[in-house]
Amino acid sequence: MKTLATRIFVAAMALGAILLPSCLKNDIPYPRIQANILYISAEGQSRMAQIDSTNRVATLYFPEDANIYEVKIDSFALSPNTTIVEGSLSPDTLIDLSETYFVVLSMYQEYLWRIVSSQDIERYFTVEGQIGTSTIDVPGRRVVATVAARVSLDAVTVETCKLGPTSSVATPELAGHTIDFTSPVVVNISNYGHNEQWTIYITQTESTVETVRVDAWTKVAWVYGQAEASKTNTVQYRIKGDTEWLTVPDSWLTHDGGDFYARLVGLTPLTTYEARAVSDDDYGEEIEFTTGSVVQMPNSDFDNWWLDGKVWNPWAEDGTCYWDTGNKGATTLGQSNSTPTDDTVTGTGQAARLETKFVGIGVIGKLAAGNIFTGYYVRTDGTNGVLSFGREFEERPTKLAGYYKYTTAAISSTTTGFEDLKGRPDTCIIWCALIDTAEPFEIRTNPNNRSLFDPDGDYVVAYGKIESGHDIEAYEPFEITLEYKATNRKPTYIIVTGSASKYGDYFTGGNGAVLYLDDFELLYDY
Repeated sequence: MKTLATRIFVAAMALGAILLPSCLKNDIPYPRIQANILYISAEGQSRMAQIDSTNRVATLYFPEDANIYEVKIDSFALSPNTTIVEGSLSPDTLIDLSETYFVVLSMYQEYLWRIVSSQDIERYFTVEGQIGTSTIDVPGRRVVATVAARVSLDAVTVETCKLGPTSSVATPELAGHTIDFTSPVVVNISNYGHNEQWTIYITQTESTVETVRVDAWTKVAWVYGQAEASKTNTVQYRIKGDTEWLTVPDSWLTHDGGDFYARLVGLTPLTTYEARAVSDDDYGEEIEFTTGSVVQMPNSDFDNWWLDGKVWNPWAEDGTCYWDTGNKGATTLGQSNSTPTDDTVTGTGQAARLETKFVGIGVIGKLAAGNIFTGYYVRTDGTNGVLSFGREFEERPTKLAGYYKYTTAAISSTTTGFEDLKGRPDTCIIWCALIDTAEPFEIRTNPNNRSLFDPDGDYVVAYGKIESGHDIEAYEPFEITLEYKATNRKPTYIIVTGSASKYGDYFTGGNGAVLYLDDFELLYDY
């Protein structure tokens, strides 16, 4: 007679036999490690490619005259144990980057990557009697220009026309000719054996001058107008309630055909003004606007620090974190490398001392660049950092000012793509950006899911930087002018960061490079 234990054993064996095929399929799950492009470069590129591991996109940048239909990849690097199973990045293969090129990488699982190009092409179209500048719709390959009502559409004189790269040819050639635009005109643009068809439309308007909009900052405002390019176009403004209009000096004006704008400076914060565009003796609509306020970042003199174990924090112990450093990552293998110092500009208070160090024991370790940034350190991913970059901010400063000094060091550690920098003097960097994202920007330095800030990213409202690759023995003042992509975009976050090693995010830099920072200030005028 079978015992209970025997019956259970037999039942278990039978069940195991039934489930065995499915168990074999999932018994040892594969690890999920993303296959990444770590580095890529192409012949004729204008600057270093941008790698977005989160969205698996590699962007290559080219000058206007480059042939993006036949791109030769010079070199690339993939994460360890990664293979290409679809597509090719071989130098023997010419790839067409006029549209997205797809590559499938494999490491346990397959990952689809996109290779895209970015090529800045100057395009313009102007006609005689035009009001404002033409609207050029690149994806739709359409051009719309507006002329005064007195211009007859059956005889429009085209002054300039460039819709493709410098090497392209337009058929028919329009510039310098009088064209019938009672119906849309189609132009063929050929470049490197490829053709694009563009359609050009001309419309008419009774208006002679228009105040398009006003973008009000804190001590600066931008007033935009449209009129005929052949007329005398300017801008007037006044404090609301005043009777006298002030005409801006010519040095404040910028003209682009029939489009023009004035940069008003020296305005009073939190004050209401009025502005209008003027063309000869005609006036555009009066637009009312109010300037913003002067806002500074907390602890911008870097006076407040406190020590939590081995980690130096750039805020008071009972205060609020606004700035942070990579110290939480550096102290996993060593000591804080971003610390306070009493070596200051004024001889009082404290400043930030940022040192690049190789942290670890012997050859086991990693380069940690001394740094400080607005935001906070999120977590350590292995030996890599995850950072939250940016603090809430809605004003539009024009400059970041402060003081710095620097001791460079020979670059001692490099990673893929930076090998040729070894032995050269390290370079410090200080930069400021305004972004309009819904959340702070997350930095990840792990090559497996790397996400780094791109000054040319579409989330950037304004950006500016300074760099130095030589010793600066005494504190020097600096001013970083913020270059805005558009004057009407309002930021949501401000990012300010300083690092003793420009390529510290790539663990490339010189052991012993030291950057001192003190007394930061946001400026609001030009």
